[in-house]
Amino acid sequence: MAESTDRLPSASNRSPWPHRWAVALAAITFPLIWVGGLVTTQDAGMAVPDWPGTFGYNLFAYPLESWWSGPWDLFIEHGHRLLGALAGFVAILLVIATWRSESRRSVRLMALGALVLVILQGTLGGVRVLAADREIAKLHGCVGPAFFALVVAIATMTGRAWAEPARRSVRTSDWVWSLLFLIAVYVQLVLGANLRHIAVEAAPSVFRSIVLFHLGTAAIVAIIGVQMMLLTFDYRLGTTRRLPWRIGALIVVQLALGAGTWLVKYGLFEPLDSWAWFANWVVPAKGMLQANVVTLHVAVGSALIAMGANQTLRIGRETLFAAAETTTTPAATASSVPADRADQRMSGAAV
Repeated sequence: MAESTDRLPSASNRSPWPHRWAVALAAITFPLIWVGGLVTTQDAGMAVPDWPGTFGYNLFAYPLESWWSGPWDLFIEHGHRLLGALAGFVAILLVIATWRSESRRSVRLMALGALVLVILQGTLGGVRVLAADREIAKLHGCVGPAFFALVVAIATMTGRAWAEPARRSVRTSDWVWSLLFLIAVYVQLVLGANLRHIAVEAAPSVFRSIVLFHLGTAAIVAIIGVQMMLLTFDYRLGTTRRLPWRIGALIVVQLALGAGTWLVKYGLFEPLDSWAWFANWVVPAKGMLQANVVTLHVAVGSALIAMGANQTLRIGRETLFAAAETTTTPAATASSVPADRADQRMSGAAV
C-alpha cells in the first residue's frame, strides 16, 4: 500500500481506478438526485411505508413484476432506493481503490467522507419515511447535492488533467469568485429545499419570505456568473477558461426553469392574471409537464453545484501553483517546479 502523503503520484505510478470509480459514482448520483426530485414532485416519498425493506421484503428481493409493473409512485420510490444502494456499493469500492492505490491522504479522506455522506443520506431517507418528517426531508434534499459535489471533486483530483503542470495565468480573485459562486448556489439550493418541503400549515408570509430570498440568491448567482465570464476576456484561464461560460449557459437555463417551475406549479405571475388571453390558464397538478420542469430545475441546480466545485478546485490549484512558483529562485523554470506543490496545498484545503 502506498504511503499516506499528500504528494501527487506521477502519471506512470498513478492507478486509474480511483478516478474510474469516482466517475462511476458521479454518473450514478446525478440520476439518483433526478429521481429523488421526481419522488418529491410526485409526493411518492411514502409510497413504501417501511424501511429498509420494501413491504416486508429485502430491498433487493422485492418482486420485479410488483415493482416494474406496479403504480408509478411505487416504481420511482423503490427505484430511488435501488439507485441509492448502488451508489453506496460504488462508494465502498471507491474507498477501497483510494486507500489501496492513492498516496494523497486528503483524497483518501474525501473518499471516506463520500461513503459517510451516502450512508447518512440513506439513513435520512429512511427516517423521513418512518417518521414522516418534513424537516428530515429538507435535510435529505440538501445532503444529496453536497455528496454529488464531493464526488465530482474526487473525480477532478484523481483525473489525468490534475496531474498535468498547472497554468500560471490565474489570479487569487478568480478563485474567490468561484468559491463565492459555489457557496451562493448551495444556499440557493437550501432555500429551494425549504420551498419544496414547506409545511401546508405555514403562514403565507413565510412562503413569501422564502420565495423572495430564493429570488434574491438567484440574482446573486447570476451576477457572480457574469463576473466569472467577464474575467475570461482579460486572460486565458488555462484548462478552466471554458468552465465559466458553460456555467453561465447553465445559469440561463436554470433561471428559465425557475420561471417555468413557478408557472407550472403556482400559476401565472400576478400582473398576468388580469390579462384576458391568460384567463383559461390551468395548472395540472402532478402532470407530466409539471413533474418534468420542476424535477429538471432541481437536477440542474445540483449540476451547477458540481460544476462550481470542479471550477473552484481547478482554479484554486492553478492559483496556488502560481503562488508557489513565485517563491522559487529566478532561475527556476515552470518545468522545474514540482506540479504537486500546489496540489499538496489545494488537496489539503479541499478536506
